Amino acid sequence: MRRLLRVPAFAALASLAALPAAAAPEVVTDIPPVHSLAARVMQGVGEPASILPPGATPHGYSMRPSEAARLQAADIVFWVGEGLTPWLEDAVESLAADAVSVELMEAPGVALLEFGEDGHGDHDDDRGHKDEHAHEDDDHKDEHAHKDGDDHKDEHARKEEHGHGEHAHKDEHGHEHHGDMDPHIWLDPANGKAMLAEMAARLAETDPANADAYKANAAAGAAELDALAARVEAIVAPVRGKAFFTAHDAYRYFEHRFGIESAGSVALSDAAPPGPARLDHIRSEMREHGALCVFIEPQLDPKLAQTAAEGTGARIAALDPLGADLEPGPGLYPALIEGLAQNLADCLAGAQ
Repeated sequence: MRRLLRVPAFAALASLAALPAAAAPEVVTDIPPVHSLAARVMQGVGEPASILPPGATPHGYSMRPSEAARLQAADIVFWVGEGLTPWLEDAVESLAADAVSVELMEAPGVALLEFGEDGHGDHDDDRGHKDEHAHEDDDHKDEHAHKDGDDHKDEHARKEEHGHGEHAHKDEHGHEHHGDMDPHIWLDPANGKAMLAEMAARLAETDPANADAYKANAAAGAAELDALAARVEAIVAPVRGKAFFTAHDAYRYFEHRFGIESAGSVALSDAAPPGPARLDHIRSEMREHGALCVFIEPQLDPKLAQTAAEGTGARIAALDPLGADLEPGPGLYPALIEGLAQNLADCLAGAQ
């Protein structure tokens, strides 16, 4: 007769404790700054993956097979939205149909700004923005106002009940499309905080076992972004009001948050290179505004901005809205925002 081996209760519990913890969700992101925010929320739990490699242009990109496979294996996809990566919408629907798709332009607390006319800023007072950070013009007052507060919400922000402003509409798949809203939302650290919170909430829903870790990481990350914003304010304060042009109209959120304003952009979009007529127009605008700097980007042909600046006396410097040369991970996002401020200030102050 076979004798049963009795295992002491404490030994059985020890065996259970030795089992590996459940794997973190497979998280895929679109651009490096979003990857960095996701990495901050997942720190100590897991690591997200990114589709776009450093230096790639978000508006037009062809995924490699390895990137498509990464998307297909995803449990959660964090991406800005189709306004930034129009090619990704169909890919998410076809390759990641079972994943949780989170378009961050729709996240609660993310405040959206409209593109301005001709790539120019349209802020109001002598600092380039109002004290309450209102963004308005004579014809659209209050409709597009951005009021600062604890939740940094306005009529274009996604409310807690997931309502949207009048510029958003749904397509046949039920996705919100935001019309003329600028998709470069990550360049405002207040939006960065909202994205951290949304990521933590979605991760907690998918992975309840690590919910406390996600929420604690997001809270710590938000405090870090508050400190970052204070540093950036100090960096840009001495050069407010000095004229500069950017490679394309991508920095509206950064400008609005920190009270600076570009005089214009060489290209209206990184997906629409300027022709000879626009280059002539921008060169004239640079002379008129007395532009001190023209900023090129790693993702765009530098010759366009250099051509536009010929004969104007403007210095050429670089701004990178995506962090092409930065180490991927939690530190990329704060390094990106602070680097933008420092490069802008160095050029406008005349530093070499």
